[in-house]
Amino acid sequence: MSTTDDRRRIDYIEFNVSSIAASRAFYGAAFGWTFTDYGPDYCEFSDGRLTGGFTTTAPVGSGGPLVILHADDLEKAEAAVTAAGGRIVTPIFAFPGGRRFHFADPDGYELAVWSKQ
Repeated sequence: MSTTDDRRRIDYIEFNVSSIAASRAFYGAAFGWTFTDYGPDYCEFSDGRLTGGFTTTAPVGSGGPLVILHADDLEKAEAAVTAAGGRIVTPIFAFPGGRRFHFADPDGYELAVWSKQ
């Protein structure tokens, strides 16, 4: 897959949950998802095609999961989001496995962009 294709695809979906154990139990039983734990506050899931995560580091809210896009160059992606009229909600920060930032699109939907670097 080329870099150009990489930046156009949804790469990850993250759910803020009240209980990782309860979410694992539900999605495992209902849909057969598999899981990888990354500490007490984070668990990655796989549905066999797409990966995502459950986290207890943010409040549970209405509005659905966090859609996460991928970029090879995070600073360039952040600049492109701003130039296109997006608003940075959370500036670039590090997490186990990479870095990311959150932004709001013109309608106020919050999304994120991540990179391994």
